[in-house]
Amino acid sequence: MPLTRLNEILQKELDELKTEGRAKGKELIIVDVKKPEGEKGPRFFLKGFGDKEFIRMNSNSYLGMQFNEEVIKVEEETARKFGIGPGAVRFISGTYITHRDLEKKLAQFHGREDAMIFSSAYMAVVGIISSLVTPETVIISDELNHNCIINAIRLSRPKERYIYKHLDYKDLENGIKSFIGKAKRAIVVTDGVFSMRGDYADLKKIQEIADRYDKDFEENIITIVDDSHGVGAFGPTGRGTEEITGGKADLLIGTMGKAYGVNGGYVVSNKVITTYLREKTITYIYSNPVTPSEAACVLKVLEILDCKEGQKRLSHLKELAKLFREGIVKLGYETVVSEHPIVPLLVRDATKTIDLVNYLIDNGILATAINYPVVPRGSESIRFQINADHTTFDINYVLNVLERYRKERWS
Repeated sequence: MPLTRLNEILQKELDELKTEGRAKGKELIIVDVKKPEGEKGPRFFLKGFGDKEFIRMNSNSYLGMQFNEEVIKVEEETARKFGIGPGAVRFISGTYITHRDLEKKLAQFHGREDAMIFSSAYMAVVGIISSLVTPETVIISDELNHNCIINAIRLSRPKERYIYKHLDYKDLENGIKSFIGKAKRAIVVTDGVFSMRGDYADLKKIQEIADRYDKDFEENIITIVDDSHGVGAFGPTGRGTEEITGGKADLLIGTMGKAYGVNGGYVVSNKVITTYLREKTITYIYSNPVTPSEAACVLKVLEILDCKEGQKRLSHLKELAKLFREGIVKLGYETVVSEHPIVPLLVRDATKTIDLVNYLIDNGILATAINYPVVPRGSESIRFQINADHTTFDINYVLNVLERYRKERWS
């Protein structure tokens, strides 16, 4: 069947995305990597660009662990022992000793009773929220929460939902109060670090508000935090937004595919909740876990993170993020106040955002345009992400390119 009519409709929509500057376009394909050398961090080679070298400023690998030789060695050894894949979902025969060792380590790392790992943090959020929502559950959510939370709320179909203004804790409180006497269970859900901006939620304040009204809900107020951009990259020891703010969520969700440099997601909580989720969460029950070797890699990264090398990486990462954030402000660009290695450059125009990204690519820098609907109209930006395997030379080079762009094209 040629699907002629459908193709015409879809092509029209694709053309509109391109015209409006919202199309993501073709994906750039990495074909080779040059390891860090001298004053330079790693350099990447792309299909169609020959021997041109690129600095990657759009990677979530905040700790720069993906090329760590100790981690690579652990992955190779574990793959030779257990094979390259789990071969089944967890409850059938896909649970390996490295999976449980990692869950125990993650629970200990975050000071919880238990943990469970997922194929991705996205699947963790979607599965967990839908598992905890009943016909008598309401959800209160920050307006700038990640797409995974937005879709989790849509799929779980709570009794009602309240979207509070970004980081507005008075509005959060109003949302909770509006549901008193209308529901048995309430869920307050937020990102820890907000992925497009690098700012973060005051988890201590959120927990205080939730505790204040917990007695008004028969089945409690549950706080859920997706700190995928915080864990491993934020805080003096990499414990994320909880460490920065002094707060503690009832369920903390993290990823193993960003700062840890591997793959997969996880949640930490009390034993009753994790046991319940293992029985009820469809994205856990019906999906293969990460490979045994990937789990072993994360174990090794956590070991490194809790030693002098990890502290050195975190300190270096914080210094580079500060250097870059202060640098773009001095150049006259707008950003968001934070200490996180996500450093957005607010352009506030879709066409200009694409133009700047193309200019960066022409100058050997990989960065990503963040346009509507990922962010609201008027908040178009370029999200730069600092990694611990960047160098001062790398950061200064990018700042120099941004300075040239501002002189040549910014108006």
